[in-house]
Amino acid sequence: MDLGLRDARVLVTGGASNIGRGIVHGFADEGARIVICDRDGEQAAKVAKEALGRGAAAAEVVRMDLAEAGAGRRAVASVVDAWGGIDALVNNAGVSIPGFIAEDTSRDDWQTMIDVNLFAAIDCSQAAIAAMRDAGAGSLVFISSDAAFGEIRQGVYGTTKAGLIALARTVAKEHGRHGIRSNVVCPGLVLPEDDGAVGSTSLWAAGQDAIFTDKQVDAVTKQIPLRRLTTAADIANAVVWASSERTARQVTGQVIAVSGGYSMP
Repeated sequence: MDLGLRDARVLVTGGASNIGRGIVHGFADEGARIVICDRDGEQAAKVAKEALGRGAAAAEVVRMDLAEAGAGRRAVASVVDAWGGIDALVNNAGVSIPGFIAEDTSRDDWQTMIDVNLFAAIDCSQAAIAAMRDAGAGSLVFISSDAAFGEIRQGVYGTTKAGLIALARTVAKEHGRHGIRSNVVCPGLVLPEDDGAVGSTSLWAAGQDAIFTDKQVDAVTKQIPLRRLTTAADIANAVVWASSERTARQVTGQVIAVSGGYSMP
C-alpha cells in the first residue's frame, strides 16, 4: 500500500541506532526525506547512506545532543530550513539507566533521563507544532515504552516514558483542530539485529550481554503472548503507519503497544 509519504519531510530523533535506525529505514522505504538527529554523527551518517540505498528521497544528518537546552528547536529548524516545513516528527531519542527504585539514588542519572527522554521531546514538539500549525497538517509520534506501565528496575525511566503519553495526548487534544495528529508507540524489548545496528554511544554498544543475558531474554519471551521478541522493523511499521495521513487520518491520541501482547494499554 502506498502510504502517501513520498517526499514527506521527516525528523527522527535518536535515529542512528537500533529502533531509531529501523524507523529511518521504514520512512526510507516510503521515499520520504529524512533528517536523522543523533549525537553519534558517524553512525548517523552510516544510517543516512543506508536510507538512500533503500529509496529515501533525501537523508541528512544533524549531529546534536538533545539534552542541551534548545537543541530540539534547532533540530526541527534544520528540517524546516532545508525543505520549507515538517510533515512528521518522531520523538525517539532516549536513554535508560536501569536500577531498583529504592537504590536508584543518583540525581544526575535521573536528570539525564529526564533531559533526553522528556525535555527533548517537549522541545522538539513545540517547534514542530509551530510549523505544522501554519501548514494545517502534521504528525507527531512519541516512542514510549512498556516501562511506562511499570517495570522492575525501570522506575525513573518508566516515569519519563509515561510522561510522553500525557504529552502526546495533550498535543492531540490541543492541536487536532490544526490538523495535527499525535500518537504513541510503546515498544517491547528490541534487541539490535546485528553489530552494525548500533553506534559507539548506544546503550547496546557494550554488547547485548551487558544489557540482557540470554537467560533474561528467554524469561521475557516467555511472558509475551506471541512468544517472540519485537524487532526494529515492527516498530518502524507502526510509526510509519501512524505518520501517514492516508492510513491513519482519524487516529490521534492513541497508545499503540508493539510488544507481542506483553502490555495491552
